[in-house]
Amino acid sequence: MTAPAATDEATIRRVLAEVVAEILPDVPAEEITDGRSLKDLGADSVDRVEIITTLTHRLGSRERVSTFADIPDIGGLIAHLATGGRR
Repeated sequence: MTAPAATDEATIRRVLAEVVAEILPDVPAEEITDGRSLKDLGADSVDRVEIITTLTHRLGSRERVSTFADIPDIGGLIAHLATGGRR
């Protein structure tokens, strides 16, 4: 299940940066770039689930966490959310 409407990438980036700052406070905002993964930023599996869950909640998405499993990096995550989960 996905959000009813897509969200623009700028909003997703802003919310993602806020969520990462809350869960991984030692990660500088400039390190949150498209080619990096959450794992690259130091997020363990629990952190990654918490980031995705919090991010989707704040964006109003109802997507299951499992739909994000094959997304390799932050750019893919943002694109996925911006299209409402449609690839």
